[in-house]
Amino acid sequence: MIVLSVNSIVKRFGPEPVLAGVSFEVRPGEKIGLVGPNGAGKTTLLKILAGKEEADAGQIERHASARMEYLEQQPDWTPGRALWDEAMTALDELVALGREAEAVAHALSQADEPQEHAQLARRYDRLQHELQHRDAYHLDHKVDRVLEGLGFDRDSFSRPVEQLSGGQQNRLMLAKLLLRQPDLMLLDEPSNHLDIEATEWLESFLAATDQAILVVSHDRYFLDKVTNRTLELFQGIVDDYSGNFSAYWGQKAERLKVQSRTFEKQQELIAKTEDFIRRNQYGQKHAQAKDREKKLARIERVAPPREIAAPVMGFPPADRTGDIVLRVEGLAKSYDRPLFADLAFDIQRGQRWGILGPNGSGKTTLLRCIVGQTEPTAGRIILGTGVRPGYYDQLLSGLPGELPVVEAIRPPRKEFTEPERRSLLARFGLTGDAVFQRVDSLSGGERSRAALAQLSARDANFLVLDEPTNHLDLWACDALERSLAEFEGTVLFVSHDRYFLNRVADHLLVVEPQRFRVIEGNYDTYLHFVREGLAGSRAASNHSTKTKKPAPARGEPAKRAWRFPYRKPVEIEAEIIERETKLAELHEALVQPEVLRDGRRVKEIQGEIDEQEAAIKNLYEHWEEASERAS
Repeated sequence: MIVLSVNSIVKRFGPEPVLAGVSFEVRPGEKIGLVGPNGAGKTTLLKILAGKEEADAGQIERHASARMEYLEQQPDWTPGRALWDEAMTALDELVALGREAEAVAHALSQADEPQEHAQLARRYDRLQHELQHRDAYHLDHKVDRVLEGLGFDRDSFSRPVEQLSGGQQNRLMLAKLLLRQPDLMLLDEPSNHLDIEATEWLESFLAATDQAILVVSHDRYFLDKVTNRTLELFQGIVDDYSGNFSAYWGQKAERLKVQSRTFEKQQELIAKTEDFIRRNQYGQKHAQAKDREKKLARIERVAPPREIAAPVMGFPPADRTGDIVLRVEGLAKSYDRPLFADLAFDIQRGQRWGILGPNGSGKTTLLRCIVGQTEPTAGRIILGTGVRPGYYDQLLSGLPGELPVVEAIRPPRKEFTEPERRSLLARFGLTGDAVFQRVDSLSGGERSRAALAQLSARDANFLVLDEPTNHLDLWACDALERSLAEFEGTVLFVSHDRYFLNRVADHLLVVEPQRFRVIEGNYDTYLHFVREGLAGSRAASNHSTKTKKPAPARGEPAKRAWRFPYRKPVEIEAEIIERETKLAELHEALVQPEVLRDGRRVKEIQGEIDEQEAAIKNLYEHWEEASERAS
């Protein structure tokens, strides 16, 4: 059975089509991630599938019995209705089915005529089957479970929907869609407005559901947990990949290698052939030249690699600071309620700290206290010797909206010519006329990259970042992660992006009301501590990975849990070399003409490449741990 068939969809908003012949199919239960750079047309495609916009050409066929629903962004509420009652309306069809089953059961009990009795019995059985299939019992419990999972507390259940915040109303719309359980859910950034705990609940719900899902998301961790297939929308065309986001990312890299080598080899052949024709079209070999010219005209041209260009980004070399970059002592901040209290930690030179916590726990306020934009209620913030902080504000308020971009990024009191500024903006993916546009005319992604370029121009050696991946597409996020990993200074950031936390952070500060935890490691390390019951103390760990000196006692340190069995680093190095040699041989085999003509052999070699790369990645992590244990 095919739930949805999409054939050659075309959509234009200008001379170049946004969608230039999109085709794919969705089968029952598939969990599909739709990815692509900002502006590729992902939301437009979802709206066309949902019937919210018309395609210029192409066909969409839906199975007659399949129910498909789109996560609406604009709520339509009944005034005065309570949150819980509004959520319950999503189950009106099941409530009606239940009432119909009760009516049929009553009629069945009164029927005396055998034919009527048999007819009612068949109808009752069909209704019962439908009710069981759609889990139509205990509806109140279903509503409670979904609302609580998406972060609503029971005190809010009776609040009128018009009194909810915009984010809460969006969560309510998501709750109603999940409760209706259509055969295919079209979800556009469903984890927006959710904190990490609610996002994790949503991941578990979607991964476990029998319904098919087509989801657009910038949350790579979410995509890894939920999806088992990936569609890449780029240059108006969809490419299909098996597996979740991480599987797609690896397959895409390998596919690009093959496409690049094949394209380059054909270009070399074409160039040599054209040169032969040019040199011999009037000489003794003119017949050969004519024959090659005909063959060249018939050759099927290999398309250039479908590479999605990522900005280079990068931050300048950082001046050396003292060993302690930031010291926080007894820090507290309250407004109408306490956000945090008695917060204490040290950040050492070269460390990269991520701040993690639920919405409203004071993460942004903490950053503003550290950079001097907000006064703490109590406590001290001490910057180390030679520290120059640079702050990235998630509201992007540091970019004057009325100025052209090329002027807005100019730092005060710095000699910075226009060519230098344009070169910097180009590194962050802003080129051509875009650099002369007013800041307030840019898209969210463009403004974010402009703000990062402005930060780079400040030559800071202590980067303080508040939600830096907001509005960035997956490729810009990857570039930022690489840039921060290569940065020689110190980094402190707030992020809800768990993939980003994993790739960048070497320490986590988990801020909660009236308590905090310091975790040495990234988000996966934190999850491990939570699962093992090691993250419940006030400070799970508070010592530097850069030095072996004990830190001040500010809480009970967590017991270090090693991921891998003990091995000598030299043994692991030998295996890495062996596997990398094998990997190089596989890559060489993959571009051989006789292999490229054999689809089965290509798939086998690609599978071996994936296995070797996964093993090598694991070995490098094992080697790092083994080196640390040996030191």
